[in-house]
Amino acid sequence: MPEFCLPDVGEGLTEADIVTWRVAEGDEVQVNDVLVDIETAKSIVELPSPFAGTVGSLLVAEGDTVAVGTPIVRIEDAAAVDDGAEQRTAVLVGYGPEEEKPSGRRRCRAGRAARPVPAEEPERLASVVTLAKPPVRKFAKDHGVDLRAVTAADPSGIVTRADVERVLSPVGDPRPEAALPVDGERRVPISGVRKRTAEAMVASAFTAPHVTEWVTVDVSATMELLETLRGDPSFADVKVTATVLVAKAVCLALRRTPDLHARWDAESEEIVFPGHVGLGVAAATERGLLVPVVPEADRLALPDLAREIGTLVHTAREGSLQPAQMSGGTFTITNVGVFGVDAGTPILSPGQSGILAVGSIERRPWVDEEDRIVPRWVTTLACSFDHRVVDGEQGSRFLADIASLLRDPGRAITF
Repeated sequence: MPEFCLPDVGEGLTEADIVTWRVAEGDEVQVNDVLVDIETAKSIVELPSPFAGTVGSLLVAEGDTVAVGTPIVRIEDAAAVDDGAEQRTAVLVGYGPEEEKPSGRRRCRAGRAARPVPAEEPERLASVVTLAKPPVRKFAKDHGVDLRAVTAADPSGIVTRADVERVLSPVGDPRPEAALPVDGERRVPISGVRKRTAEAMVASAFTAPHVTEWVTVDVSATMELLETLRGDPSFADVKVTATVLVAKAVCLALRRTPDLHARWDAESEEIVFPGHVGLGVAAATERGLLVPVVPEADRLALPDLAREIGTLVHTAREGSLQPAQMSGGTFTITNVGVFGVDAGTPILSPGQSGILAVGSIERRPWVDEEDRIVPRWVTTLACSFDHRVVDGEQGSRFLADIASLLRDPGRAITF
């Protein structure tokens, strides 16, 4: 009875959380039917079946954290993708075969014996699959709620966050605090995106010598441009935001100072300058901070750039980003202003040399060229950079260029 093992779906995955089983024991499956949703360090990924056959047993439960190479499901009467005399492990759609390397960790192959299943485990695993979106499953897991015990209010049977909150607070208080133990302490497992984000930020902070520079700028002309574009027919199907205009300014400024998206390669002892800008746009989601990447952002016209950013941020908040959509970043933008924050000191994304934090854009008193105090739209920009790659002169010039473009968007034609 062949077994399907948790694969490395990309970028050196070592483990993943089992989010949702899409099949139950006894179900018939075809090649490429989705078996399970897993949560990696960056996204929710659907795993398709490499076999056609009958689901014999689910070897791990929803909510379990599983190492790559661990058997997760048995398929009875399985037919592999090819019909050769020697049965081989099928290659998943979208994932390439990985060359076998000597390792102390056992790798799973089709037909090999797996870990024994305790007698009580089939009963524990043979559960009804509960319908819920990944962010809801994450919320339930963090608060210790078994989704199988939650009744969906919607006739579709899909469990929502509100349904989980009702379990946490039967008297109707939806606040997570209502689920606190009597001593007032609540514990949430550190897993998934939160765990990987913490590891990456610690590694970045203690590897790259950060320098942060600040500038406060009058962006009234940019805000006027924003209103003009929102009424332009060519932007009718696109959401144009201040972040989009900042993104365009970043791409233009990187043309003049490419050092801000070069990277330090310690192994080869080289500074690597990429051919194009992989623009990361930080997005706050229910799963934590995610940074989808717009590939070759510097080659996109403004409407296309706006469309790409809007699509990626929406996908991130839906919990549907794939690992490839968060790869290839060379510079990152984070908009802390959406939370009403004036500014912040951003930490570099691992492997990158620059990041820009945009503060809230507010009406403030401003002294104009004639020494009059006038109300203007004002924001504060903070740029952190890796001082191994970027000197103070380069970092200052880059930040000054962005400020200049946002102060007077017409300067874009000079870049």
